[in-house]
Amino acid sequence: MRSEKVVPISEGVMPIRTQPADCEKHGKFDQKVTVILGRELKGGCPECLRAIAAEREASAKAEDSYQLRLSLARKLGDALIPKRFLSRTLDNYQEEHEGQRRAVKFCRHYVATFDQIRDAGRCMVLIGKPGTGKTHLGVAMANELLHKTSRTAVYRTFGSVLQAIRSTYDKSSDRTEGSILASLISPDLLVLDEIGVSKEQPSDFELTTLFAIINGRYEREAPTVVISNLKADELGRAMGDRCVDRLREGGLIVVPFDWESQRGKDGF
Repeated sequence: MRSEKVVPISEGVMPIRTQPADCEKHGKFDQKVTVILGRELKGGCPECLRAIAAEREASAKAEDSYQLRLSLARKLGDALIPKRFLSRTLDNYQEEHEGQRRAVKFCRHYVATFDQIRDAGRCMVLIGKPGTGKTHLGVAMANELLHKTSRTAVYRTFGSVLQAIRSTYDKSSDRTEGSILASLISPDLLVLDEIGVSKEQPSDFELTTLFAIINGRYEREAPTVVISNLKADELGRAMGDRCVDRLREGGLIVVPFDWESQRGKDGF
């Protein structure tokens, strides 16, 4: 039978001793007993304590993982990327000729150097013929930032923005025009698609809304990617010269898509 051991103590240190004990799960162990103000506090089984500590550590890691997934889900939800475009990446964009390879190269560099792009507020315009993959690459840049960095990114068509703002004029709406504009101005990157869809002169409402977005991001030095089927010299009419001037500041990157439509092919 094991004898009780007393651990020598120095003055000012609480007395500790060990005594034999049994754990239902792990068997015999040396139990530490601390005496505080005449009360004995008995320690638990070391193996059980280690198991509890491991369980807590695993639980903490699981919680961290859950929070990361939750954060990503919120980012993706805020991004409002349409279901059709969720799988669009820079890697699965179809590259068959030099123009496509050049466009992808610009977009890859934009994402890879986004910290510097963000600091400079440097904007990009993807411009050219319909069905050439502009939306694919615009969404792909947003997806890259959302999945691989801590940055936030939002994709919207300009038409959906106008519709959302008009809906706030209904008294039953729980959103305001200000909250919608804030959701477009605050993200690290905004991808704004379908600029100048109508060949007609844009209304004052369209021009003032677009200016509020572009100018708000300009003041925050937040980069914007604009996607349009128009020609470069038509952007001023569709957006207003003040918007175009703000996009240019910081060194506007213009990526032309001047090949024929690839819509319906794999990767578009």
